[in-house]
Amino acid sequence: MNADSTLQVETAADPVLARLVDQVRGADATTPLCIRGANTKHFYGEAATGDPLEMSALAGISSYEPTELVVTARAGTPLAELEAVLAEKGQCLPFEPPRFASAAHGAPRGGTVGGMVAAGLAGPARAAVGGVRDYVLGATLLNGRGELLSFGGQVMKNVAGYDVSRLLAGSMGILGVICEVSLKVLPVPPAQATLAFAVDQAEALRRLNDWGGQPLPINASAWRDGRLYLRLRGARAAVADAQRRLGGELVQPEVAEPLWLGLRDHTGTFHTRALAAVEGGQQLWRLSLPSTAAPLPLAGEVLLEHGGAQRWLVGHLPAAEVRAAAAQAGGHATLFRSLDKSPGVFAPLAPPLDRLHRQLKQAFDPRGVFNRGRLYPGL
Repeated sequence: MNADSTLQVETAADPVLARLVDQVRGADATTPLCIRGANTKHFYGEAATGDPLEMSALAGISSYEPTELVVTARAGTPLAELEAVLAEKGQCLPFEPPRFASAAHGAPRGGTVGGMVAAGLAGPARAAVGGVRDYVLGATLLNGRGELLSFGGQVMKNVAGYDVSRLLAGSMGILGVICEVSLKVLPVPPAQATLAFAVDQAEALRRLNDWGGQPLPINASAWRDGRLYLRLRGARAAVADAQRRLGGELVQPEVAEPLWLGLRDHTGTFHTRALAAVEGGQQLWRLSLPSTAAPLPLAGEVLLEHGGAQRWLVGHLPAAEVRAAAAQAGGHATLFRSLDKSPGVFAPLAPPLDRLHRQLKQAFDPRGVFNRGRLYPGL
């Protein structure tokens, strides 16, 4: 059976998929499509253009094998729904993707599985457990020709061919429509504790780098307003031993849980203040740096995460100044939230990387119909 025949069989049994295929095949260079799930990350990336390609109806968990630690879900499945099913079996998405739940945007339960992969964003545990792409085992993609392609599989050791399914993580939908994803999941750790330390930013970075070289069950960290928070997760004995070794102030669960949830979903104090600042004309930058980098000489409010490797900065600084400081420290800066995106959202690509991006776009979406310019202008 050829690819076209296979597609006809699949769409005949699935009217939602058939509608998507028809809309993609009917699009062209003058009528591009903007892929949209719950629309919770509309602020992220360059401005979206094109007619909406609604994904919310392509929802549901296709298969779940708790003993194999694998779940397959369709792109429009709400993250809250997927995580509720995993929680019933004591399992989770360990990279803690932000859900951006917002009744104002019609998504009180937050984002979707497809948006999670397309944006490639992870939460507080990112440095300890890995990011979205590390948990993507396989994916089904509708390309710019209206063809349904499958990559990867549903096993953790699938290494055949190019790892296209992981390439989709962070692609912002420019390569095609993510229709279904297979993900690796993990058991919820049996114990956790949060410790707090009163230190300045430089001391926080020093301690985080020192602790990072020790066999400690550190799962997440955050520093803001002169307080360093450390989340320990793992076996009960390991967590208890780390508490004794590290000292600090034990944060009670009723305080710690909202703290980490706020950092994950961008609903905590820092991000709430940042959103208000952005609405007032400032910018929220996300800087990816070596964890050993010293505090940057940039004015603004700062939040450290991921052992110091991810640094948020709220301020009203020229983009060139922020990007130059990040580059000098060995990293790069992303304009995460701003009313003015003219400086460019993502760090400019070196010519070889730019060429690769354009070749991939041409291979998967030769007519340029998907999320045009969402990742980089002209791409």
